[in-house]
Amino acid sequence: MLGTLWHKVFSSGVSSSSVIGQSLQRIRPSFSATRSYASTSTGKEMTVRDALNSALDEEMSADPTVFVMGEEVGEYQGAYKITKGLLDKYGPERVVDTPITEAGFTGIGVGAAYHGLRPVVEFMTFNFSMQAIDHIINSAAKSNYMSAGQISVPIVFRGPNGAAAGVGAQHSQCYAAWFGSCPGLKVLAPYSSEDARGLLKAAIRDPDPVVFLENELLYGESFPISAEALDSSFSLPIGKAKIEREGKDVTIVAYSKMVGYALQAAERLSKEGISAEVINLRSIRPLDRRAINASVRKTNRLVTVEEGFPQHGVGAEICASVVEESFEYLDAPVERISGADVPMPYAADLERLAVPQVEDIVRAAKRACFRAK
Repeated sequence: MLGTLWHKVFSSGVSSSSVIGQSLQRIRPSFSATRSYASTSTGKEMTVRDALNSALDEEMSADPTVFVMGEEVGEYQGAYKITKGLLDKYGPERVVDTPITEAGFTGIGVGAAYHGLRPVVEFMTFNFSMQAIDHIINSAAKSNYMSAGQISVPIVFRGPNGAAAGVGAQHSQCYAAWFGSCPGLKVLAPYSSEDARGLLKAAIRDPDPVVFLENELLYGESFPISAEALDSSFSLPIGKAKIEREGKDVTIVAYSKMVGYALQAAERLSKEGISAEVINLRSIRPLDRRAINASVRKTNRLVTVEEGFPQHGVGAEICASVVEESFEYLDAPVERISGADVPMPYAADLERLAVPQVEDIVRAAKRACFRAK
């Protein structure tokens, strides 16, 4: 199937670089023209699932080198229906159902990227990416550096990441810190539908390997969507955070599902006279240290929120950055909220205790503001 795709795209007598260049000319806007947020309100809403699906559809339509592969992405239309309708529209040569062998199909995807195609590899859950981590880290992330820039690996690894509900220890891990520590990778974690559309489009168009960490519990969530975000040329810049809510008393930094929790906490804090600024990271690597430090220098306090394990986590890296660059601005110790330092329990009551809750963020912000009772 991949051989047929390669033949159709590249056997026309035109060089692969020419085909890719022409297709990207059509779809890739200048990054200097992109914004960190969309601005024109439409009154419309879109689920994260539909945002991801439409982004894939538009990028596949615009660029014949883009294809999707993974378990059940075709006939079943995706375990979470992210690839719904794509098989009927683009056929089995570009929507490739694979056997249950993450190491195998990830290796095939990386090889296809070596030769100029733009694979989007879906993991049914990022927990299964552990089967393929050699290809992600050693084959994809390092090739550009080891080839002195001669080999580009334009590939996206996407799927649900982090805790869902009732799926136990082996299906509940957050891999943001795992992949975020590896040079050569870009790691994105969308929260809203606008994030999902804009960041997935940017990831597919990017010349480097991108790990795209979604959240299963957000797929069915609806968010307002702007006219700008609905445009097929829309994308969001990689490495730029978004200030979801402005504030002056404490900075709360979060990503993925935890952004929603942080916004709920900020609303509760406002009723108690505490003005919280909420930063949606969007990008784990590269990390928008400038935005984080600028906010802390304004509020003088920091709370980080993540679902992952506390040791060597994303929050720890953020705290280190603030201590290194803005220590003299801090009026209180930094606060880290994370998942518990245990494998995810299966029992529902213990599971709730193992992941951050809104009240945990509220308590941490109050401690930072010396308002804890």
